[in-house]
Amino acid sequence: MRRDVFQAIADPTRRAILSLIALGAMTPNAIAENFDSSRQAVSKHIQILVECELLKQEQQGREIHYHLNAKKMKEVDKWIAQFRSLWESRFNNLDKVLINLKSKKK
Repeated sequence: MRRDVFQAIADPTRRAILSLIALGAMTPNAIAENFDSSRQAVSKHIQILVECELLKQEQQGREIHYHLNAKKMKEVDKWIAQFRSLWESRFNNLDKVLINLKSKKK
């Protein structure tokens, strides 16, 4: 089954894996050490991230190292960008309301 980026990042464990790997390439064992779940469960999460091209794998000798594919993350950023101006506008309006309420209390 081919998954998309949004299905991959919907899971908190996969988001945590992405955050770890964003700091630097890691082996599956190094990734699994950061979670309470089994190595096998973490490997399934990693596989989903690889299928969605959020992670790239590189063979180094006998070990596989996973790297973040930042270009693929742009797909998520592009989708979120359409909402960014809406959110900023709403937060600015909320700031105005809070400032107004605060000034009325004085």
